[in-house]
Amino acid sequence: MPATPIRFDDGAAYELMMGRWSVLVGERFLDWLDVPDGARWLDIGCGNGAFTELLVNRCRPADVQAFDTSAEQLAYARTRLPAGAPVTWTEADAMRLPVADAASDAAVMALVLFFVPEPAVGVAEMCRAVRSGGVVAAYHWDVLGDGFPLAPIATEMLKLGVPPRMAPSSAASTLEASAALWQAAGLQQVRTCAITVQRTFDSFEDYWRSGEPSNTLRPMFEDMSAEEREMLKANVRRRLQAGDGPLTVSARANAVCGIKP
Repeated sequence: MPATPIRFDDGAAYELMMGRWSVLVGERFLDWLDVPDGARWLDIGCGNGAFTELLVNRCRPADVQAFDTSAEQLAYARTRLPAGAPVTWTEADAMRLPVADAASDAAVMALVLFFVPEPAVGVAEMCRAVRSGGVVAAYHWDVLGDGFPLAPIATEMLKLGVPPRMAPSSAASTLEASAALWQAAGLQQVRTCAITVQRTFDSFEDYWRSGEPSNTLRPMFEDMSAEEREMLKANVRRRLQAGDGPLTVSARANAVCGIKP
């Protein structure tokens, strides 16, 4: 039986799991891109709007068209910004964007590329939508290099013989693969960088709770016995050398950008 696709349809649960992480990486990513204020942006795979909100607050865009396949995520995203914010929220597929050719200054995917079934098609759509001289960019967790924030849980889960679910296009998440995709799309001045961030949780329990809503881990949690879950939790705590106080966890994302000729 084929694996069930990984979907995120609960904006609040996604916020608990990934919202703060997305902002931590997104801040560094936007500084690295250095797109001038007043640009017209496409935010593809906007999810619950964590990165979109950051984009609006930091980059003063003329407008942002934000797309996601989940109506539930978009409903949550609409609550993040005040009325009059320059954002249009649209339910759409990353491989079939309902936008005109060459009408935007920048197109980005934040923590999305590895979920696109055909990454090359998604990159081609971004290229189509951006004007000559515009920016096409993305950042995504280094899932094959243990950069995912929940990698400590996934690694210990695998040791117990319970493989976590993987995004369908995880291979696209490496720096080398990302650069190759951008170059194959005909983009110029392609550059990449690794972004390492740290997040401090109130406690190990706080970190553990952030993993429970994960669609990559939750189905496995549900299939484990109570004893297995407790063993997993103890192993993760030991792996992170977590005590009774605050816990700092590192994560790493890979970023890529290029210019449309």
